[in-house]
Amino acid sequence: MHKIEADVVIIGGGIAGLSAALGLPDRRVAVVTKASFGKGGSTPIAQGGIACAMGKDDSPELHAADTLVAGDGLSVSECVTLLTKEGPEQIRRLIEAGANFDRTEDGELSFGREAAHCRRRILHANGDSTGAEVERALVAAVRRNAAIQIIEDCYVADLVMADGQVAGVRGIFNATGERIEVQAPAVVLACGGIGRIYRYTTNPVESVGDGLAIAARCGAVLSDVEFVQFHPTALNTSLDPLPLLTEALRGEGAVLLANGRRFMPDLHKDAELAPRDVVARGIWAQQQKRLDVFLDARTIGERFPQKFPTVFAFCQQAGLDPRTDMLPISPAAHYHMGGVSVDANGRTNVPGLWACGEVSATGVHGANRLASNSLLEGLVFGARVSLDISRSIAPGSRPVCPDVEMKPRPTFITPDEAPLAQRLRDTMWNDVGLVRNAQSMTHALQVFDEISAQTPQSIMLCHMIDAARIITQAALARKESRGGHYRSDYPEHDPHSQHHPFVYTGNGPWC
Repeated sequence: MHKIEADVVIIGGGIAGLSAALGLPDRRVAVVTKASFGKGGSTPIAQGGIACAMGKDDSPELHAADTLVAGDGLSVSECVTLLTKEGPEQIRRLIEAGANFDRTEDGELSFGREAAHCRRRILHANGDSTGAEVERALVAAVRRNAAIQIIEDCYVADLVMADGQVAGVRGIFNATGERIEVQAPAVVLACGGIGRIYRYTTNPVESVGDGLAIAARCGAVLSDVEFVQFHPTALNTSLDPLPLLTEALRGEGAVLLANGRRFMPDLHKDAELAPRDVVARGIWAQQQKRLDVFLDARTIGERFPQKFPTVFAFCQQAGLDPRTDMLPISPAAHYHMGGVSVDANGRTNVPGLWACGEVSATGVHGANRLASNSLLEGLVFGARVSLDISRSIAPGSRPVCPDVEMKPRPTFITPDEAPLAQRLRDTMWNDVGLVRNAQSMTHALQVFDEISAQTPQSIMLCHMIDAARIITQAALARKESRGGHYRSDYPEHDPHSQHHPFVYTGNGPWC
């Protein structure tokens, strides 16, 4: 097994991980990505934009108020304040790093409006290619820093533990099967979300809940993992993942139709611009009536190709023209509000372990993420993580790592395992999806046990099983409906139910 040393290991190459890496200019940083550097994960495909209170009629306080409302009583106000107040400075730094956001004819930043925002505060790049532009700028900045080592196409299997403290990571290169251990006194989980454990998702193949599984095995406390956000409008095609139809379309006047009739005005005062969980369940209810649901964006007209080039290309690939055709849509697993429990600096309860971005639970998103807050959270809390590491870990510190042999194993799901993975994803969609109950979730746990009994070998499928179990067990424990967690057997809010710290005690096929 190949061994190297670093001051900090960051697992993940999206906006959160790279923001953390760039905040550690005086440390030897190793960034480990399971895909080619800059190519995988959710950041490059993010369409919606970055919410930030930088407009003349806006303020961090207004942004915070909208975030708290969307969070449905579970957002941590301290962290929401940090997000909205520190966001503008992080956006300015991102622009200084080379990110090009859309601007008005006068050269000012151009702001869009999305659901549940009281102001136009969404920054976009190239219309609906915001994530791709942000990733491009951050990757270029990282490549300019010789102190940052990129370890790409390498799947992290587990953390190295020494005397109850994190001391590095162990991984396997996808192509060669070569094993590697990166020893470091600080590890940052920035490895994204869980969407791929659901049958219908907008998430890329990398988003399988690795961070939950890795953190749980070393005793990290998880929080609010039952809260999964289902994006209301994915283009309903045979593609996997489903192409996302950005919420900005509804911000520009697109409406939802079932059987030729708008239905959202009957469900919420903000109609199509209601919080995402309300819109997603509204669509789900229409689908349960065997009705096809469409997004009618024809009012955008000839502006569509220029304003939303990514969506326009998706539609063309599906044989649709959004200027003249209504678009078939379905909800799809999109974002995970819960994750590894951290404080305002991204620290977990495990010494030596930090987390930021979607894998973490800062409390910012509460029970339901406000549209376009995720990229901002990655920027703000990635920077906070790097600052905390700089203050707490001395340069050149070296942990004493135990000599543990890691068995060779496949990284991604093998052809033989594909039916098992598909069964898991179907089960999560049917039993732990937009509408849940005790009977369906108990059935799901039985299915996961049956899949585990087949002794899967790939790191990816093992992590998927753990993530699915974790979310299902936490959802069973929350006996109420709130935000992205809706139980048909407990449809009301429980005013006494707050954050659910969760420690996973399952026994899986650990690496």
